Amino acid sequence: MNWISLLGLDALAARWRAAAIELAIAAEDRTDLARLEWAQHKRSLQTMLVLLVAVGGLGVVVLLMLSVAVLVQFWDSPYRALAAWGLGGLWLALWGLLVWQLVVTMRRLSRPFLLTRNELIQDWQSIKRKL
Repeated sequence: MNWISLLGLDALAARWRAAAIELAIAAEDRTDLARLEWAQHKRSLQTMLVLLVAVGGLGVVVLLMLSVAVLVQFWDSPYRALAAWGLGGLWLALWGLLVWQLVVTMRRLSRPFLLTRNELIQDWQSIKRKL
């Protein structure tokens, strides 16, 4: 004897079953989205690290060579001190620009999984509206 049918709970059981299946599908979709965003975030971090090392290494060599060239050019002139202070100011300005760009990049990378979080927020709001 089927007590669920006898008590008229077939529709309720079917709704609960459908809701559980929908929940499982939604959870799987959110997990896939989080996995895709993690892969993208990891690739971005790897690219940033490689570019940071390359730019840092080549930048130091280029700027040192330019500094030496400018100092050699003005070594026997009365503008030697001005050239040295000018190079120092230029280095400081470039350093400030790079620090600013690094802060902007770190802020952008400090918000991983933005799409997943937005999707979960929308899901939670939808659940609250239904309740």
